Amino acid sequence: MNSLPTNAQQSIPPAPETDVPSTPAHSLAVSRLAEDNPILFQAFEWHTVSTPPQPSATHASQTSHYPRLTRLLPLLSAIGITSLWLPPGCKANNAQGNGYDCYDLWDLGEFDQKWTRSVKWGSREELSDLKREAKRLGVSVIWDAVLNHKTAGDATEECWAVEVDKEDRRIELGDPRPIEAYLRFDFPGRKEAGMPYSDLIWHAEHFNGTDWDAKARQNKMFKLIDDPSNLPESYAEQVRLWKSTRSTILAKNHSASPAEEACEQPPPPPRRPGRGWANDVDDMHGNADYLMFSNIDYTHPAVRQDTLKWGEWMVDINGVDGFRLDAVQHFSYNFTREWIARVQAASQRKRSEPAFIVGEIWTGEVDRIVKWLDVVGGGAFAYDSPLLYNFSRISEDVRTNSKNSDLRTILRDSLLEHRPHAAVTLVTNHDTQPGQTSFTPMLPELKALWYAFILLRSEGYPCVFWGDLYGMKGHKAEAPACLVSDGKGGKRSLLPDLMLARRLFAFGEQKDHLDSMTCVAWTREGHSAKPGSGCVVLLSIDPWPLTEREQRKGWFARTRSGNPKTVTKKIPFGKPGEVYIDLLANAEDRIGVIIDSTGAGTFGCKAGTHAVAVFVRSGAVGVDQFPVPFVADAYKA
Repeated sequence: MNSLPTNAQQSIPPAPETDVPSTPAHSLAVSRLAEDNPILFQAFEWHTVSTPPQPSATHASQTSHYPRLTRLLPLLSAIGITSLWLPPGCKANNAQGNGYDCYDLWDLGEFDQKWTRSVKWGSREELSDLKREAKRLGVSVIWDAVLNHKTAGDATEECWAVEVDKEDRRIELGDPRPIEAYLRFDFPGRKEAGMPYSDLIWHAEHFNGTDWDAKARQNKMFKLIDDPSNLPESYAEQVRLWKSTRSTILAKNHSASPAEEACEQPPPPPRRPGRGWANDVDDMHGNADYLMFSNIDYTHPAVRQDTLKWGEWMVDINGVDGFRLDAVQHFSYNFTREWIARVQAASQRKRSEPAFIVGEIWTGEVDRIVKWLDVVGGGAFAYDSPLLYNFSRISEDVRTNSKNSDLRTILRDSLLEHRPHAAVTLVTNHDTQPGQTSFTPMLPELKALWYAFILLRSEGYPCVFWGDLYGMKGHKAEAPACLVSDGKGGKRSLLPDLMLARRLFAFGEQKDHLDSMTCVAWTREGHSAKPGSGCVVLLSIDPWPLTEREQRKGWFARTRSGNPKTVTKKIPFGKPGEVYIDLLANAEDRIGVIIDSTGAGTFGCKAGTHAVAVFVRSGAVGVDQFPVPFVADAYKA
């Protein structure tokens, strides 16, 4: 009997290439999707435990996260992981900073600064060990790049600033005044080593926003500006006119009755000449340039060149295969386009293939994501946050027993619907997990359905979350997702099964059967280079009776031949006489579905809020690997 590898020398053979249609705007992106049914793995959650080496050491055995990932990687690769999204590995503002509080891009855990040599995740040497193992296994390393801001400067500098409205960052509150902010970055650890990699010392002139005035000890949102005494008189007149017009409109809106037409919107304030927010960012909050900490100004030539050089250095010297770009709607789109072009050129020189680039924009408005993709180009991907919000919306409808629960709306206004070849799909991540400010509610029972949707369909580049595969820690800890009975009195997760099913069976033409509110299905016809591939997938959220229309169409029928109920669907698939089994069922519970003389089978899954089934040919290569033997305790030595 075949089994999954238990050591680094064994691996499941790679799956064949699958046919993926292309579009001119995303030819580089599509080439990535044409590979081995890729899966991106987010290799951390917000509360991941990691104890890095002491400043005097280079390795910490199994206590830091990089060695942990090195140990786990062979099995992750075997069940289908092709890319590893590492946490931000640049020096943070303290030893346990997750890296989104970025201090020094050029310190990957090499220099003793901010009270530590290593970063939270480990030392640069441990990172090198991990990258070496990833390369041996053919797993790409994706770096989480935080390019929007820096934090924890080494000294204060005085600069002119004006407080802005947090709801509309274009509106200035009060008069400009000098503030003292921690905007000098000396990088003493690197300086002691002779300032390797980059000699740029950062000053106030390299930023255009901050959140702390050390002189007044105030935490506010400040826009950094030029000395206001140098402003032209015409600007002051523009501001006076704007304030007068705005006051008039607001007063009129305030006195309007509810029956009157929609209120008139006041005009945006005039733009202050000189230093200020970037123009080429998203228009959330009027201007989305500022997010947090000390906001980097990409109009400064030295800043641009240093960050461009860093991207090339990460590819050329550190050997990363791509980047996840944090908070891309908050910094210059035009600079991002230039940065991606430089990174892609470096990747072509280094590896003769494009780098994988994915941008993060949390929004339910897909047009904002498409705009970013169109501007930056370079074969970039983006996370499909609207799809994730659709998962959450349906989940909440199920939780509240709403009759609006409708699986047919999964794709509505998602990136998969509008730009499928640029969509990185996900169910949860470190921003949306419980306890985070961007927490997005989702029934644990439904996660198996959502993962089946992103892993077993032809469109999209799926991302699996550490917290769903291994569980989440912290004050709102959760067990691994997609748990079902193992038939032996315990629990097992369906997520490793769905991942391996993608690698082995989810190939070929896709035919959708998405016409029911409560149960949907699709088929994958298989690939000629992969004998036995192909699958039938069913998802169900509803134990309620069929609607009259559904009964007339004959699409789904529910039977009470046992407990619980079964949702069934007669689907054209396969050849007469072939037998199909549900990979997700425990081996002893599998019931064969025989394809009838018309070339159709009656496929079914248990009704309820966690009903998902994946049918494959009973004799297909790899069926005996299911259920996947998977140890979900990542912290076990």
